[in-house]
Amino acid sequence: MSINIELALERLWTCAAASIPEWLPMRYIDWLPAVYETSLKLKASAKGRSNIYLVLLDYSDRDGSYGIYVGMSKYSPAQRFDQHKAGIRAAGSVLKRGLEVLTGPTMHLQYIKRSEAARIEVQLAEALVEAGLMVKGGH
Repeated sequence: MSINIELALERLWTCAAASIPEWLPMRYIDWLPAVYETSLKLKASAKGRSNIYLVLLDYSDRDGSYGIYVGMSKYSPAQRFDQHKAGIRAAGSVLKRGLEVLTGPTMHLQYIKRSEAARIEVQLAEALVEAGLMVKGGH
């Protein structure tokens, strides 16, 4: 099934790149629904300038699986991902293994107060570990 989804996503990307929303993942990951469910349980009560973001990590050289990086930043998730990949204050796991930003699960955790972002970053990382995912970051 995942092979068919990967092929369909590749075709979609080729034909309709300009119309694809940035939050749509470009790969099929069987645990992605659990990430949505887990992140939706976390709420922020105050607006601010911090953002929570998730990055899909590639561990295919180890066991063929994916992992996830949890971070927070004053930059947008896409900007922060680009910084990681350029080596700017980069987490080694994202620099080496980062594939894409998983924007959808954390859309509701954008522009929040820094203190809440710090708390949510830790809680989200812990909850994803409890859900059985390989997690980096979240400190």
